[in-house]
Amino acid sequence: METVEITTRSDFAVWAIERAQEIVRQEGSALALAARDMDEAGLKESGAALGKAIADVMLEVFDGLVPE
Repeated sequence: METVEITTRSDFAVWAIERAQEIVRQEGSALALAARDMDEAGLKESGAALGKAIADVMLEVFDGLVPE
């Protein structure tokens, strides 16, 4: 994992946008395919993976805010 120093709100906004794009690129296509195919099991699995990726990023941000 790459470490990024965020010193301004602008830095944070750029980081957040880049992470969101990465998550959608990695997890969103499977969700879209499952929706297109009307695959309920695939939707559940893909939705759970997308939710986990979002939660992981939120924890990553939180861990970066807490002093060690």
